[in-house]
Amino acid sequence: MLKRIVQACFLITGGTLGILLIPELLILVKMEGIPIISNSYVVAILGAIIFYLITFWAVDYVLEFVKWAEDSLVKIPVTDVIFGSIGLIFGLLVAYLIGFALNAVQVPILNAVAPILLTLLFGYLGFQVGFKKRDELLNLFSRGKRKNDEEEVEVAVKNSLKILDTSVIIDGRVADICQTGFLEGTIVIPQFVLEELQHIADSSDVLKRNRGRRGLDILNRIQKELAIKVEIYEGDFEEIQEVDSKLVKLAKVTNGMLVTNDFNLNKVCELQNVSVLNINDLANAVKPVVLPGEELMVQVIKDGKEYHQGVAYLDDGTMIVVEEGREYIGKRIEVLVTSVLQTSAGRMIFAKPKLLEKAL
Repeated sequence: MLKRIVQACFLITGGTLGILLIPELLILVKMEGIPIISNSYVVAILGAIIFYLITFWAVDYVLEFVKWAEDSLVKIPVTDVIFGSIGLIFGLLVAYLIGFALNAVQVPILNAVAPILLTLLFGYLGFQVGFKKRDELLNLFSRGKRKNDEEEVEVAVKNSLKILDTSVIIDGRVADICQTGFLEGTIVIPQFVLEELQHIADSSDVLKRNRGRRGLDILNRIQKELAIKVEIYEGDFEEIQEVDSKLVKLAKVTNGMLVTNDFNLNKVCELQNVSVLNINDLANAVKPVVLPGEELMVQVIKDGKEYHQGVAYLDDGTMIVVEEGREYIGKRIEVLVTSVLQTSAGRMIFAKPKLLEKAL
């Protein structure tokens, strides 16, 4: 179908140029005596035939260009297209008004060249301003909205977007959280995250390949087994290379919340005022509270980083650094908690053997 449309455009163009140019060309080569130049239908058909013959060589190139342009436009987010178009229209309107004012000045060269230059300049500036200021315009429109009752607030919560990053998908705990109903709204999985998962799943490294396949299995479970709305975001931000930066940009554009367990991405979101849900924070929040002075029974399993330290773990995976615990490696001992360090990266407990406390 597209090929036929391109050929029809070539025929129309050939016919039009035939009427305009063929008589002038024949006069230029001193063949104006030929009767056909006075018949516009004949020269139109002749021009259409010439351009139709050209299509056998050029149509494939034109089709490739059209398909490339179509693919590029499909990948552009709707907000970029809308605000870029609004900026372009506004710029062309300004160019027209300035050009109309310049028509009052009777300068032939200025009146001929100025409208073209103004159209190009203000059209470009308008598109760039609309495209680059789209986030501010979206925020401006969103601030103008006021919710008048609790029902609208509830609907907004249910329709809120939760954008998953690669690390939290591979981690897998997000599926269990969705199943329990603690994660509300719509789960958004960007296409560029899926591509990164597929790239990891195709890795030659066995560990990476298993992690990627696990992530794809988790997504399949979320989409097919859980009663939660899942959407695939097809857009991309081609001017941004890193996936983490694309996620932050997407969260800004959609006013969504980024779900992650990446400590560094969590900090970047906080710096850029992007809402973020850290799975590690949730896991730490529901762990049993351990306070300084409490006694625990643990098994020291390895050396610590510092001199004479030993390392043990609770059942939930929390690491316990046991001061002067190196000599108890392989033994199960009772320890006294001295301090607790809580961060988004996890929780660490510092303790010392209760036997030393008794000795003191």
